[in-house]
Amino acid sequence: MAKASTLKGTRDFLPAQIARRNYLFDTIQQVFKKYGFAAIETPAMEHSETLLGKYGEEGDKLLFRLLNNGDFMAGVDCTQSSASIASSISKRALRYDLTVPFARFVAQHRNELSFPFKRYQIQPVWRADRPQKGRYQEFFQCDADVVGSDALLHEVEFILIFDEVLSKLGLESFTIKINNRKILAGLAEIAGHSDRIKDIAISLDKLDKVGKDKVIEEWKERGIDEEAIKKLSVIFDMKEGRISEGLEQILSDSEVGTLGVQELKSVIKKVEKLGLGRAKLEFDVTLARGLDYYTGAIFEVISDEVAIGSICGGGRYDDLTGIFGFPDMPGVGISFGADRIYDVLDQLGRWPIGLEIAPQIIFMNFGEAEADYCMSVLKDLRNQEICSEIYPTAAKMKKQMKYADDRGIRYVALVGSKEMEEGKLTIKDMKEGSQQSLTKEELVNLLSKNRA
Repeated sequence: MAKASTLKGTRDFLPAQIARRNYLFDTIQQVFKKYGFAAIETPAMEHSETLLGKYGEEGDKLLFRLLNNGDFMAGVDCTQSSASIASSISKRALRYDLTVPFARFVAQHRNELSFPFKRYQIQPVWRADRPQKGRYQEFFQCDADVVGSDALLHEVEFILIFDEVLSKLGLESFTIKINNRKILAGLAEIAGHSDRIKDIAISLDKLDKVGKDKVIEEWKERGIDEEAIKKLSVIFDMKEGRISEGLEQILSDSEVGTLGVQELKSVIKKVEKLGLGRAKLEFDVTLARGLDYYTGAIFEVISDEVAIGSICGGGRYDDLTGIFGFPDMPGVGISFGADRIYDVLDQLGRWPIGLEIAPQIIFMNFGEAEADYCMSVLKDLRNQEICSEIYPTAAKMKKQMKYADDRGIRYVALVGSKEMEEGKLTIKDMKEGSQQSLTKEELVNLLSKNRA
């Protein structure tokens, strides 16, 4: 007999959890729409070649590869490397994020879109990561992206969106960290390793998890020399929340680094002029976002109330569509980590009351004749968009009432022969503990007035 269990890193969701998740998705979606974003969807599966090589070596290891149909080992040379064998037997993979499939979508549908194109997408993604608190193998991302514009006002608006969404969801204190990959490229250039920005960023992105010493150790393993590491180590002393004159001076001989500073200062200035609600905006030169496709501003959002890692992220990727044959299409986007945000709200107990909408009323079942009468009333109530139900069998009253109580149903209708003769309904208010006799019209008025 198979064991009843979910796979590690995946979860079932009960009705109360679904109600909370839908509230979270609806809140994010409403703000996306308000800023002019339109919804799209892409398939759960993509060609492996669409995804491979877009997330760096670490990301490629986390892709869920799908075996080819049929005899997938037929004709495979087993003396090849494991990577070659994997490519031979697996031509498809589950999407790792929503951004790369979106770039493929834009390239494929370029003649059907108007640019700049603003889209949002709320769908699950899969990563073969080690399951732990706040980290799952199957989880939802809520993304918004703009392609076809290099205007920095998009970065400004995305920061405003972070602030508005998380404030609406009830987070009272959170920090939006911002950096620019051009700054990191400039530091790599100053260190004499402008061609090694990916290696530098991948290791630096682990700083919060492993610490300074481990990052330096990994740089050495990746072939970054001692002199370069000495120059790069200035990064570790600059976590002060603002762009310092010292950083600008260090990058003065780097054109790309200087441009990164200018872009970032412009974005921060515009945001400060507009003002934020509950969010704090903080420059963090150690923020790297290990994904290979980022080229400009990068974002990460953390809760100041719950230690759970980043709950949102994003950044600019100025030629991601180029790898799909559609070059020179600048893009920028953000992603809300719905599952981590859910966990934060859960720990803080910040869910609104009454999210799980139970039926407003349930009719007790006293037998076939009474049930037929109640079904007629139920039809009229449902025509009025009133959520209602009847217990399916004439079970003991204690069992029926327990069901109503377990579901959190406020009103219970008791309909026997007397009520059927008089054309009235005995209605018990479980919240108030009161009971009254009402006509069908009076019941509709009561339930409409108290509709959740």
